[in-house]
Amino acid sequence: MFFLALFCVTTGTNVYCQISQWRGPDRNGIYPESGLLQKWPIQGPELLWSFEGLGAGHGNVGIGKDKIFILGMPDKTGVLYAFDFNGKVLWKKNYGLEWHENYTGPRSTPTVVGDLVYFISGQGVVYCYKAGNGDLVWSIDMVKKFNGRNNTWGIAESVLIDGDILFCTPGGIENNIVALDRLTGKTIWTSTGNRQPSAYCSPILVRHNNTKLIVTMTDESIVGVDAVTGQFYWKVDQFQANKIHANSPVYLNGIIYCSSDNAKTNCGLVALKLSGDGKSVSTLWRNENFKNLMGGIIVTDGHIYGSMYRKGLWGCINAATGKILYSSDKFWDGNIIMADGRMYCYSEKGEMALISADPSSFTVLSRFKVPLGSDQHWAHPVINKGRLYIRHGDALMVYKIK
Repeated sequence: MFFLALFCVTTGTNVYCQISQWRGPDRNGIYPESGLLQKWPIQGPELLWSFEGLGAGHGNVGIGKDKIFILGMPDKTGVLYAFDFNGKVLWKKNYGLEWHENYTGPRSTPTVVGDLVYFISGQGVVYCYKAGNGDLVWSIDMVKKFNGRNNTWGIAESVLIDGDILFCTPGGIENNIVALDRLTGKTIWTSTGNRQPSAYCSPILVRHNNTKLIVTMTDESIVGVDAVTGQFYWKVDQFQANKIHANSPVYLNGIIYCSSDNAKTNCGLVALKLSGDGKSVSTLWRNENFKNLMGGIIVTDGHIYGSMYRKGLWGCINAATGKILYSSDKFWDGNIIMADGRMYCYSEKGEMALISADPSSFTVLSRFKVPLGSDQHWAHPVINKGRLYIRHGDALMVYKIK
């Protein structure tokens, strides 16, 4: 569940590193690539390399300067793998007990910053490893240290990093959302948030006027806290029958969009308008008929694209009004990312499709069957430097799309 290429520059005494993280550089599913194929060959794009033997898992790759990183679980122990860009395993490290009770395997996508790799196990342990050789730098058990609470299907959060601060969601009553020094693991602040358990959601950083916010979903609401101090500002009810909120919020132009699945009320897709200082929100609209559990949404050019969970439908929604402009059954539902004007849709039936970003119709330009792997097709694809990374359980496949 992840991306972006690593890039570090030195300015005076400071080093700035661009990070690789879940759903792209802005966590909105949009990858800043160009010159990509606008249509694929009949058999699909060229498969550059593949690897089978990762073990169970639902997260995709984090990409560093000269390596890629991914998590797997061959038995009950989690493994962090490091590959070169040609598919050679450079090293692998066992990091501890992973989620093995149901829908097994790690859920987190590694976040890569400079020479460090970060992730959270399904058991709720935050890890920091050296990218070069896989040495452990630090680890923190969120359940033990912050009285966090795991959930029914295991922690699925991918850590958020801003500068030298790492944000994660233990879901404790007193320590609901926390900020850590990413270099040492030392606690910077803890926030009571809304005191609700974590709910499979990876938080986003929102820069809104002069305020920086952490926005995420817990088991029954959408919350906003100050990224600098941890001060709790606001919450909005957001329900799902099984308390699953696996989609990261998406922020654009002062509006936060959140999508969940079914409940009796306050569910589906909602648009929240931030106040000028970001310390409060108002509901612009809510569409309870558009229900997306974990496939993610794309917000672009005034429209929202995504699938309707286990309905076999894809929809386009007017971002200003919340009205569904169309729904299409031309491709089974699943997850979505975007790059170079095209949508990349990965269905739960194991097909990959290239779709035109068109508010008037859902047009399948190309499609192919994912050939390798096991279990659920849940990992969100990743695009980096003209390559498409697809993870299907035990297998990782890398395609040339430029």
